[in-house]
Amino acid sequence: MSDVLELVDVSVIRGGHALVEQVSWSVAEGERWVILGPNGAGKTTLLNIASSYLFPTTGTVQILGEKLGGVDVFELRPRIGMAGSALAERLPRRQTVLQTVLTAAYGMTAGWHESYDPVDEARARAFLDRLGMTNLLDQHFGLLSEGERKRTQIARALMTDPELLLLDEPAAGLDLGGREDLVRRLGRLARDPYAPSMVMVTHHVEEIAPGFTHLLLIRQGKVLAAGPLEEVLTSANLSRCFGLPLVVERSEDRWTAHGLPLT
Repeated sequence: MSDVLELVDVSVIRGGHALVEQVSWSVAEGERWVILGPNGAGKTTLLNIASSYLFPTTGTVQILGEKLGGVDVFELRPRIGMAGSALAERLPRRQTVLQTVLTAAYGMTAGWHESYDPVDEARARAFLDRLGMTNLLDQHFGLLSEGERKRTQIARALMTDPELLLLDEPAAGLDLGGREDLVRRLGRLARDPYAPSMVMVTHHVEEIAPGFTHLLLIRQGKVLAAGPLEEVLTSANLSRCFGLPLVVERSEDRWTAHGLPLT
């Protein structure tokens, strides 16, 4: 398998502070990665690099076979699907769910008198149906629940048939029901052999959907461990990552973590 993403000795320095430091990491075609770590660890920084919206201070980055800094990012970005809170803030609230997904076909966030081919509309409807949004196609994006917005964003990210799908905390802000519904749908996507390579950022092991294959643990901008999920997600590694004693447990294809009682 070829690498869809490769970082070699990457650092990002802002105001004399390293957001990430000497990170080397690669994602092979077909892999589904989780980036896990505490607040301020550098997770979103890595995702912004992977999306080509952030250039490293030092080190080299290859995305989909193209070297960052030596490629026209406006040609590269349509090959990358992205869903996260930063994008959600730019999506018009009065636009319908279907329009919100369709505009991705033109690389836009808002419609502007453009017309869409029947195949585009069929694809948008199919992705929305897969994410449980068929009954809300005509609802305004701004009137959706947080979980419905998250699912709409993921459908939108898939609209361009990306080779790399990046998800920035897709379950953030969801209640238990919303989280479990999203995890179930992400699990179905992750197990689809035709789905793109995936990278998801999260704070919580409970949000790791079945089908994800690899894990990167990051703390204070440095990678603590990276590799197959079952090997990396251990009590010892998670305790080092979050700075307190934690116990990781697995039940079938889901994970949980909890702290030890205070004495």
